[in-house]
Amino acid sequence: MDGVRRKYGFDPYLALIVAVAQMVVARGASWGQRAFREPLEGPYPHLLLLVGPLALLVHRRFPLLTTAAALGACDLFLIGGYAYGPSFISPAVMLFLLVTRGKRWMAWFMALMTLLSFLSYAWLVGRPDLFHSVWVLTAIMLLMVVGELVRIVRERRMEQERIAEEEARRQASEERLTMAQELHDVLAHNISLIHVQASTALHLIDANPEQARTALATIKTASKEVLGEMRSVLNVLREGAPRSPTAGLDRLDELIERSGLQVSLKRVGSRPLPPQVERAAYRIVQESLTNAARYAPGSEVGVRLEYGERELVVQVSDTGATAPAVLAEAGSGNGIPGMRERASALGGTLVAGPSGGGFQVEARLPLPDEETS
Repeated sequence: MDGVRRKYGFDPYLALIVAVAQMVVARGASWGQRAFREPLEGPYPHLLLLVGPLALLVHRRFPLLTTAAALGACDLFLIGGYAYGPSFISPAVMLFLLVTRGKRWMAWFMALMTLLSFLSYAWLVGRPDLFHSVWVLTAIMLLMVVGELVRIVRERRMEQERIAEEEARRQASEERLTMAQELHDVLAHNISLIHVQASTALHLIDANPEQARTALATIKTASKEVLGEMRSVLNVLREGAPRSPTAGLDRLDELIERSGLQVSLKRVGSRPLPPQVERAAYRIVQESLTNAARYAPGSEVGVRLEYGERELVVQVSDTGATAPAVLAEAGSGNGIPGMRERASALGGTLVAGPSGGGFQVEARLPLPDEETS
C-alpha cells in the first residue's frame, strides 16, 4: 500500500477517514435540519458526498482538478437543498493540504473560489446578509491561516533536521580525519621504531645476542600496538562506536621506553589538561621521537613539558648531526605539517628546525583557565 501511495500519489487512509466523517456528519446534520432541508435519501446526495473522498485519492497528483471537483460537489450538495455542513469537509481538507504541501498560490486561488461560490449560493437562496458573508470569510481565512502556520512549523522543523544532519556529517568527517591522522602518527612512529630496532638486531645478533633480543622484544611490542590501534580505528569506521582516546601524556614514559633512543624527560609544573590538548601533545612528542629515530639514530633526545597558566609548551630536541638536505626532506613530508595542523587546530603554534647540531620541535598549545577547565 505504501509503495502504491508513493508511486501514484494515493491517500487511501485520509480518503477513508473523510468519507466516514462526511457520511456520519451528514446523517446527524440531516436529522437536525430536517425541518427546513431536504432529507438525505436516495443515491444522489450520497454520491455527491463521495466525490470529495474519491478525489482525495489522487489529490497529491492532481491537486487543482481534485480540489475543484470537491468544491463543485459541495456546491451541488447545497443547491440540492441538503443539510448544511457535511459537504464542507472535503474542500476544507484539500485547501489545508494545498497550503501544507507548498502549493500556496493554488491554495489561495481555490480559497477565493470557495468564498465566491458560498457567497453566490447565499445570493441564489436569497440570504446575502452581512453576518453570513463575514462568517464564511472568517472560516475560510482561519482555515488558511492554520494551514500556513502548520506549513511554516513543518518547514522550520525540516530545516533544523537538515542543519542537524549536515552538522552530524561534518563532525563525522572531522572525526574520521582525526582518526586518520592519529593512525598515521601511530604507524609512522611504530614502523620507524621497528625499522631501527630490526637494523640493530641484525647488526648485533652475532656479536651481542642479548641486545639483539631486547631489540626484537621492542619490535614485538611496537607491532602489537600498531595492530591494536588499527583494529580500534577500523572498528570505529565500521560500527561508528565511540572510542576512548588511547594517546595521553600518562603514557609518555611507555612511549619513551619503546623509542630505542636515549631520552630525558623533564616536566615543569603540573595541571589538568583538556583531552584534546593532551592527545595533541602526546602525538607531537611521538612524531618528534619518530623523526629522531629515523634521521638521527643513536642521538640523545630531550623532552620538556612546561605547564603554564595559559599554555603548554612541548619541546623535543635531539643532538644528532642530521644533514641540512635531510632536514629539508623530513620537513616536506607529512610528519611536521601534521604536527603543525594539530597545534593550529587548538589555536597554538609549532616551530621545527635545526638547533645546534641537531633538530628541535617546539609547540605552544593554549590552555583554558584552570577554573574553567
